[in-house]
Amino acid sequence: MTLHAASRESLALAETRLGEVLSDAGTDPATVGVELLSVVELLGREVGLRRAVSDASAEPEARQRLVRSLLEGKISEPALKVLDSVATNRWSSPREMLDGIEAAGRSALLTSAEKTGNLDTVESQLFRTARIIAGEPELERALADQAAPIEAKRKLVRGLFADRLDVVTETLVEQAILRHQGRGIGVGLDELVELAAQRRDRSVARVTSASELSAEQHALLSEKLNRIYGRQIAVHIEIDPGLGGGLVIRVGDEVIDGSAAGRIAELRRQLA
Repeated sequence: MTLHAASRESLALAETRLGEVLSDAGTDPATVGVELLSVVELLGREVGLRRAVSDASAEPEARQRLVRSLLEGKISEPALKVLDSVATNRWSSPREMLDGIEAAGRSALLTSAEKTGNLDTVESQLFRTARIIAGEPELERALADQAAPIEAKRKLVRGLFADRLDVVTETLVEQAILRHQGRGIGVGLDELVELAAQRRDRSVARVTSASELSAEQHALLSEKLNRIYGRQIAVHIEIDPGLGGGLVIRVGDEVIDGSAAGRIAELRRQLA
């Protein structure tokens, strides 16, 4: 997500407000997250409303009143308080405001997973779901089709992953699909994997292996990567027999190619 200066400042204020409302023992972070994402969906459909809420020429209090007149009684007070912050601060564009509300909604959902002890599960499920979708081009095309009805996409996701995903994972996957904005759906899901890892001060290593790793091999790889990078690394593994052997490890923009296919490709480059 790329935001200009005004939007970054407004998002920081909205996230501070979110932290305040979620610190209340009576607030359910999952509910707040779902409600904020429902507002993203509403404003995504209603262009005029989105522009009115983000109109910097209007008084902040007027924008706040507009939001509350539409949503009071329909979503919870904690979610409305976050939207008060969104409405009364300045955004560089209506689209960036929408991105900011989405970021707050995702953060609330990840907070929910963290509080229930399910953050590891959600992170792993997001990674696996991204790999499943990326491995099925027809499925990805269907989910990325901008002309397809939203409810049809939801039904497809729920049919594919019914009872196999944590409710937080399912909500985040649906949101990544509905607002992929021309990027690959896997890119949006991988961003969520990174966000989940960051909550425990970890970086993500995407490891492609020619075969399954044993628990001992997985633990050893994690230990080595922690040592190499000087920080905790969340290791997520996908299997690709086409590598022929070995591993390809991606941490951020860095790639360590120790696969047989990678070594053959390097040898071919040298011979050329």
